[in-house]
Amino acid sequence: MSLFKPSRRELLKLAAAAPAFAMPAAARAELGKPQGANPAHFRFSVGEARVTVVSDGYFTLPTSGLGVNADREEVQALLKRFFLSPEQTYSHTNHLYVEIGDAKVLVDVGSGNRFFDTAGRLMGNLEAAGIDPYAITHVVITHAHPDHIWGIRDDFNEAILPDAEYLIGETEYDYWTQDGLVNEVAQDMQQFVVGAVNSLNVEGASWTRVQDGHEIVPGVTLIDTPGHTPGHMSLRVDSGDASLIALGDAMTHAYTNFVHPEWYNNFDTDGAQTVATRKRLLDMAASDRIAVLGYHFPFPGVGHVQRDGDAYRFVPALWQFRG
Repeated sequence: MSLFKPSRRELLKLAAAAPAFAMPAAARAELGKPQGANPAHFRFSVGEARVTVVSDGYFTLPTSGLGVNADREEVQALLKRFFLSPEQTYSHTNHLYVEIGDAKVLVDVGSGNRFFDTAGRLMGNLEAAGIDPYAITHVVITHAHPDHIWGIRDDFNEAILPDAEYLIGETEYDYWTQDGLVNEVAQDMQQFVVGAVNSLNVEGASWTRVQDGHEIVPGVTLIDTPGHTPGHMSLRVDSGDASLIALGDAMTHAYTNFVHPEWYNNFDTDGAQTVATRKRLLDMAASDRIAVLGYHFPFPGVGHVQRDGDAYRFVPALWQFRG
């Protein structure tokens, strides 16, 4: 057997590569945290509509909640393939704010100080983006989960934006406010029910309960996207030749939901309905070239849907700087 004798140049190459070989795969894939704060808003346009994505923060959850109808090892392998932790999700919270005509529409109100310490930043981030929260004319609630509605109340249990019109799907409202629901759900979901009821009954908010196709103002429409919750709704913006759908939680993961749209998660109330809704949205967005915004996608969460054989691919939108 011949003895391998590397040259000086080969030794230098090996020395340079050694730290990478020594580091765990997860550590090599993840970027480090910034020394200071990153911007928490992103502006663009949809036709004549002026749009801003504003963050409420982030939170982490175990990946065991992803693809609960799939093999655990297959889910983890997919996450590794996209340079994500196989153990913990990192969920952004991307809120859509739309200015069109005289309307100023905010989608969801975040979790306030009632959920994760790393979330609840929406009001401060709106102001940092130069948006006056108290000038908002319409607040749309996609569904009544904590990270989307618990921020509706201030510390005095009053509506944090009392002058806005609040809109929610009629089915969603009726589901959470039905008599005895808290005793019918699993114990770990009881807090969700209590929080939803308290939020929907907040003092100072007058609710408009809507159905599929409700037009808030010309060009801004609510569409039924049930499954994640029984009455989940998404918001569609159409202006000129451009369109955008704020998905809410109809799609929650920028990779698993596209590569395996047939997988659903533990917080999806009706797995089969979630999958049917997701496939409908993916097909529509890909066929009609409609941009999408994922609430939990990597910030700012805006992109396009591309067909990839029998599956799909999320293509982040190209950022454009003002010239």
